[in-house]
Amino acid sequence: MLAKEIQDPFDDKDWIFEIKWDGYRAIAEVDNGKVKLYSRNGITFEYSYPLVFSELKKMKLQAVLDGEIVVLNDEGQPEFQLLQHYDANRHRPIQYYVFDLLSLNGKNTCGLPLVERKKILSGIIKKNDVIKYSDHIVGEGIHFFEAVKEKDMEGVMAKKSSSKYYIGRRTNEWLKVKHNKTQEAIIAGYTEPAGSRKYFGSLVLGIREGKKLKYIGHTGSGFNQSTLKEMYEMLQPLVQKNSPFSEKVKTNMPVTWVKATLVCEIKFTEVTNDGMLRHPIFLHLREDKSTKEVTMANIKTKKSDVKKIEKAVYDKDSSVDKEFSFGKIKVKATNMGKVYFPEDGITKGDVINYYIAMSDYILPYLKGRPESLLRNPNGIHDKGFFQKDAGEDAPSFVKRQIVHSVSNNKDIDYIICDNQPTLTYLNNLGCIELNPWHSTVEDLDKPSYLIIDIDPSDKNTFEQVVEAANVVKQVLDKAGASSYCKTSGSSGLHIYVPTGKKYTYDQVKDFALLVCTMASEELPGFTTLERNLRKRGNKHIYMDYLQNSKGQTIASVYSLRPKPGATVSTPLLWNEVKVGLSPRDFHINNIVKRVKKVGDIFSNVLGKGIDLNKCFKRLKG
Repeated sequence: MLAKEIQDPFDDKDWIFEIKWDGYRAIAEVDNGKVKLYSRNGITFEYSYPLVFSELKKMKLQAVLDGEIVVLNDEGQPEFQLLQHYDANRHRPIQYYVFDLLSLNGKNTCGLPLVERKKILSGIIKKNDVIKYSDHIVGEGIHFFEAVKEKDMEGVMAKKSSSKYYIGRRTNEWLKVKHNKTQEAIIAGYTEPAGSRKYFGSLVLGIREGKKLKYIGHTGSGFNQSTLKEMYEMLQPLVQKNSPFSEKVKTNMPVTWVKATLVCEIKFTEVTNDGMLRHPIFLHLREDKSTKEVTMANIKTKKSDVKKIEKAVYDKDSSVDKEFSFGKIKVKATNMGKVYFPEDGITKGDVINYYIAMSDYILPYLKGRPESLLRNPNGIHDKGFFQKDAGEDAPSFVKRQIVHSVSNNKDIDYIICDNQPTLTYLNNLGCIELNPWHSTVEDLDKPSYLIIDIDPSDKNTFEQVVEAANVVKQVLDKAGASSYCKTSGSSGLHIYVPTGKKYTYDQVKDFALLVCTMASEELPGFTTLERNLRKRGNKHIYMDYLQNSKGQTIASVYSLRPKPGATVSTPLLWNEVKVGLSPRDFHINNIVKRVKKVGDIFSNVLGKGIDLNKCFKRLKG
């Protein structure tokens, strides 16, 4: 289970607060002498930290534990770099702080409230120099954070007392508050932008070391489109040919050097042994600071500071390329280790492998349909961009279809994703999400299905989304129309009705409008047909029937969404559409297993379809 990051600590009697340990997250499976000890990514720690492993073997216990492995520095505090280089620090104390219990005596405990799990845990973790129970305080998060801050520790974990343990998920019931550092730095250059980003990619940073400028890293975080442009324009008069560094600086993209005259303030988490800022984020310029003041002496931090994301995320080599073979067709995928979902440690390679594993299930919903490509080549926190034309670089195995756009009065060369090589090619372009048309090239004017998008505002609860979906189903049942529901993978639900390519978009849209109108009349308090968020108010769910228009697209069933948690738009049985359902229940790590168990429960969406005339008559009668 993962935590979301927040900026400020808080007090709440319904929450507990723990130390955020500066180490490696580790799961321990203990079975009376048999032990497995591994990371979030399944990497064994047996040989890396043998002392922890051997102490776990001594425990007369059958349990699955969750905790953090740390190594203590001279001040008795956890220090990540000592753990990272443990072979050279085996004389230092190593400890495994256990903070949660997933299973005991063969029984799953994830459904118990956190405080109950911890109460049981405190009773089974006996006094030991290596295996430690990670204690907590109740309610007083602000005071606790201040105490942690005084000790210069990593931060605080805030957890709702009643929270269940959701494996592989990041929820609002576990939060982390970090103790960050800031530092002045001199801007020495900027790198070229990548993907859809404009102006520049990262600022190249340095500090004064005597008369020389020393490289301390680079940052592209902390900017929006406006500040990117502002900074870029400010740097143009300072551009120079030569690097201001005496050392050779290696960057991922080509650099434009500038005169080292501007000073900025950077937020960061740690200074590495070689003097690099770890996870630097641009805050603002410091016009009141001279470059002469920006020296190593200004970095007042200890190595035990916060690390932003577990080391496993950053250890993946983003430059790894791989060639996939599909019969005689070969598809090259580049930068397989590039992190797409930073909070979850999910890479481009993970996305490609997910779609390969799911290809038999998702391809039937893509075949023959023009694809609007939503590309996020720099990961989910990059805004991304839509692309419709296949472009000149599309390989020969990619099927294409030219469709004339009336609104733009131009021909668009769409990609048709008919096979696995094309799917992998799209994934390599950065298509985390797949957006097919509702109709196929056989007859682009007649959709295969009707879609009603239950689209909430920020103020709606998901329970209200569930209630609205069930009312839509009741209306469709009355019409005699079979319907199928899936999560959007974001905040809403999508309801599909098979139409069998028998009706035009306008005919399908008219029926969807009638259904949405009748459903909204049943729930006037929080649903509306008003699309404009300002006009509908922020407490109303939009019953979107306008999805049923030619050229409109929506995230395909089984498509990943570029959202934290790597959620998947997942088909549901109607008995699953009830209170307690969450879109975050379905994600990259569990969908393959789910479909192998339940099969493709969405397949009837591509069936022969309803009799639209009879459905109209039943509702109007």
